[in-house]
Amino acid sequence: MLDYRMETFVTLCRTMNYRRTAEALNITQPAVTQHIKYLEEHYGCRLFSYEKRKLSMTCHARLLLRYAYSQHYQEQKLIENMGAPSGCHFSIGTTKTIGEYVIAGQVERFLAEPANRLSIETDNTLRILELLDEGRIDFALIEGFFDRKLYDHRLYRTEPYIGFCSRQHPFAGRTVALADLWKETIVVREKGSGSRSILERMLLAENHSLYDFHRIISIGNLALLEQLVARSCGITFAYQIAGGQNPLLAEFRVEGWQIERAFHYVFLPHTDAGKSVEIFERFR
Repeated sequence: MLDYRMETFVTLCRTMNYRRTAEALNITQPAVTQHIKYLEEHYGCRLFSYEKRKLSMTCHARLLLRYAYSQHYQEQKLIENMGAPSGCHFSIGTTKTIGEYVIAGQVERFLAEPANRLSIETDNTLRILELLDEGRIDFALIEGFFDRKLYDHRLYRTEPYIGFCSRQHPFAGRTVALADLWKETIVVREKGSGSRSILERMLLAENHSLYDFHRIISIGNLALLEQLVARSCGITFAYQIAGGQNPLLAEFRVEGWQIERAFHYVFLPHTDAGKSVEIFERFR
């Protein structure tokens, strides 16, 4: 069980406000201050500071928060395992491409064991990492970028990242110059998406951005995004496994872009989550 002062600390890290922390925990604001002061004295370091009247976490606070997340996860798994029946029971977070196009067969084989249970959250990379930090999932399968200093990780697979357009589009089946892109409407995922982040980084390496396209359309729904591209509303970039399964879409490539990105298992360090990953991996 997390020390009550650690619970105060974690809540303050989320709210970054002493008053809202006190309200969330139903304690007084001076009590919040006392809890944080105790932890600072115990660990011998400052955890928070004010910069231009804005509360900020120190590097020591960020380190302690990672520890608190890991301990919270371990406690939750202990509670589950003490009262759980036989079999494996996992909560998994996946980014949208992986959840919708990659893991169906693995999930089917896992659930073929009658005692196994599984829940899956599918969202963009940013939100999945938040769920991981909060201990609401055992591990994540993500295609986007993540801070490798904060998480343990294991390679799942690699996948080509290419352009897609309608079959009637002039780009269909071709390799085009980078300069040819700017007259096009680009259809991209919402902010926080791993696949969008990859495109943004590729463009930045060429001293360009999404705003160099004629028009930007941001879509959070993969099915709708594919329909718009298939109906010649714009072009997009996505993992080959995603767009390649739609017969209404055609592939294209950009000169000089040979992009292949990794999908990773990602999980909290210093926990038993790595064992869960190993078990789930056996069903691939």
